[in-house]
Amino acid sequence: MKEAQLYMRLDKLQVHCQLCAHHCKIPEGKFGFCGVRQNISGILYTHNYAKLVAANVDPVEKKPLYHFLPGSLTFSIASAGCNFRCGFCQNWEISQWSLQHQQAGEVFSAKKVIQLALQSNCRSIAYTYTEPTIYFEFVLETAKLAKAAGLRNIFVTNGYSSQEAIVLLAPYLDAANIDLKFFKESSYQSICFAKLGPVLDSIQLFHAAGVWVEITTLIIPGRNDAVEELTSMAKFIAGVNQDIPWHLSRFHPDYKFKDYPPTSERTLKLAYDLGRNQGLSYVYVGNFGAWGQDTRCSKCRKLLIKRDGFNVLETHLVGNQCMFCQTALPGVFA
Repeated sequence: MKEAQLYMRLDKLQVHCQLCAHHCKIPEGKFGFCGVRQNISGILYTHNYAKLVAANVDPVEKKPLYHFLPGSLTFSIASAGCNFRCGFCQNWEISQWSLQHQQAGEVFSAKKVIQLALQSNCRSIAYTYTEPTIYFEFVLETAKLAKAAGLRNIFVTNGYSSQEAIVLLAPYLDAANIDLKFFKESSYQSICFAKLGPVLDSIQLFHAAGVWVEITTLIIPGRNDAVEELTSMAKFIAGVNQDIPWHLSRFHPDYKFKDYPPTSERTLKLAYDLGRNQGLSYVYVGNFGAWGQDTRCSKCRKLLIKRDGFNVLETHLVGNQCMFCQTALPGVFA
C-alpha cells in the first residue's frame, strides 16, 4: 500500500478523495467507489500502486491514436480496477476486478517500466486497458521519469479525472484518448454509474492544457446510436476543436451486454457522416476494417496515411504536412 495523493481528512476519521469526479467521502475502514483506495485510520491508501496486471508492446494505433506518432510502438501498462461500472466493458476481466476482495498484479518499479519501453523500441508509454486515473500515483511517477528519458506519455481514459488530477498530470502528458460514451446524463448514470458533465469538462481541460486529444465512442445499438445523440456528440467535439479526431468503434457483445447485436455498417456510416457534417475534419471507424481507417488531407482530400487494422502501410507526409498541397496535418508527428 501507498498513501494516496489528492485527498482531505475530515471529522470522525473520514476522508474526502479528490482524485476523480466521484469525490468519494470514505468512512474509516471503507473503500472508495473504485475499490482500490481505502481509508485506514483517517489516511487514504491506494492498494494498486505499482501492481500491474498488463504490460505489453502495442502499436500506438491500438489506443486508438491516429495523429500521434503514427506507426510507432507504445509500451502499454495497466493496474486493476475502474471508477466506472460499464456493462459493455471489453476489458472487464481486469477493469472490474475489486481489490476489496482480492489482490491482483505483479510489482513493477517505474524505472523498470521505462527500461522495458526503451528496450522494446517504444517511443511512448500508454496508461491504458483499465482506467489510469485510479492508479494515478504510479502514472505520475512513471510519466515524470519517461519524460526525462525522452519518452512520450499517453493517457487512455474515461475522462472522469478531477480537475486537480488533470492539473498535476497534464504537464507530463503528450496525448490522451478520451471516451465519450454517451451524450445523455441518464445513460451515464444508469450504465456507467457516473455523470456526463465531468467527462465533457475533462475533454476541454486536457485540450486547453496542450495535450493532444482524440475521442472514442463505442457505438452500441439501441443505447447511443440515435441521430440526435450522435449529432450532439459531434457538435460538442467540433465546438472544442474541429481537428480533434473522433473514433467510432464498432461494438461487439461482451460482459453484461451479450444480448446486444454488433454495430451495423449502416449505423457506422451514419455516425461517420454525422461527424463530417458537423464539421469534424477527421472521423475514423474502428473494430470494423472495411473502411474508415485512412487519414486524408482536410484540404485536398488526398490520402496521407493508409492503414490496415493497426498497421500503417503508407504515409504521404513531409514532416506534418501534406506532400500534395502542404496543408498541415494536426497532431504530433515527431
